[in-house]
Amino acid sequence: MIDRYLTPEMKALWSEASKYRAWLKVELSAMDAQASHGEVPREAHRALVDKSEADPLDDAFAQKVADIEAVTRHDIVAFTRALTERYGEEARFIHHGLTSTDVVDTAQNLLLDEALGLIEADVQALREVCRTQALTHKHTPTVGRTHGIHAEPMTFGLKFLNWMAALDRDLERLGAARRRIQVVMLSGSVGTYAHVSPRVEEDVAAMWGWQPAPVTNQTLSRDRHAEVLAALAILGATLEKIAVEIRHLQRSEVREAMEPFGKGQTGSSSMPHKKNPILTENVTGFARLLRGFLVTGLENVALWHERDISHSSAERVILPDATAAASYATRRLTGVLRDLVVFPERMLRNLNDLGGLVFSQRVLHALIDDKGMMREAAYGLVQRNALRSWETGEGLRELLQADPENPLSAEDLDAAFDLGWYLRHVDDIYARFGL
Repeated sequence: MIDRYLTPEMKALWSEASKYRAWLKVELSAMDAQASHGEVPREAHRALVDKSEADPLDDAFAQKVADIEAVTRHDIVAFTRALTERYGEEARFIHHGLTSTDVVDTAQNLLLDEALGLIEADVQALREVCRTQALTHKHTPTVGRTHGIHAEPMTFGLKFLNWMAALDRDLERLGAARRRIQVVMLSGSVGTYAHVSPRVEEDVAAMWGWQPAPVTNQTLSRDRHAEVLAALAILGATLEKIAVEIRHLQRSEVREAMEPFGKGQTGSSSMPHKKNPILTENVTGFARLLRGFLVTGLENVALWHERDISHSSAERVILPDATAAASYATRRLTGVLRDLVVFPERMLRNLNDLGGLVFSQRVLHALIDDKGMMREAAYGLVQRNALRSWETGEGLRELLQADPENPLSAEDLDAAFDLGWYLRHVDDIYARFGL
């Protein structure tokens, strides 16, 4: 991911030095378990722990690994050689009985777990903003649209409540995907435990509060990673759903809400009047990326026999980039919704712009329920006047009152065109969320 779209936390997490610290955590944890079973010297483990705490792996170490890998063409071999140079002879007990993928896959799970924790916090922050805006606009009337066309009155707060509920589901999916990759794989070549006891894997999992992988070959099955990418892609779809709504509401013809526009900001190099929804358009772009990453993740599930590395090069790109993109886009949208500029007067004006057409269903029910008309006849009466209103711009209420076939009195029509009737159950909906 380019720096433009990296949060500081994701940049640090996916750095080379951070990756090697995760590799070392796996190696030292395995060594700790092996020492408990008398397979490696306890003194060597203690010495390496002390040295790693006093001299943690840094960017200089990462460069050293890169220099060695240029010769070995094998990253784990370069890593273990660099460790020996840095920490001395005790490092010879590192990687005892393990294969490269044990370390790489388990360490990658450590990084993914931390990345998903960051994203969950980002989603929680966005959810809280939606909650705040839902309460602020709980009774702000606006027009609901279906197919992009005015439908019936609603409140602006209900939009935020819907988004909050969607984010709750995203948090559930992220949590499930995070648990799926909280597994330790330390089974050795082709997953037989021939050179490392299953007890080592179980002990390390217990140290971390994770689970041992129940069975593997020489890689952790990539359906786990696909599930992570699926959760991120669905989160991206939620973000895009919100972003597209804001983009529509900011259109010149609508102008009910808009992104914040900072002092000194410019919208166009040629048109000084422009205020463009660039932030939410950016979020839409990230949602497209997240969907693309999922396709690659699904293709990574099928590998040859017990192992190949066709997934490896792809994962070096898609896992850091997918988590970084999800975090960045979530934070960007959080800022948009927190500082959203809302125009309630314009909402009310748009609501009334079609001369009362949005009240047609209430009139229909009044004719059926109160006047005993058959549904087909009532629908025909309302639709005939509604279509005339569309064509002429005359108010629906006035057309209905002048229609000789309409049995509704002026008082009946007043009740049918009462905005408050449409909003009477808003409190009941909010109560489902404890609001």
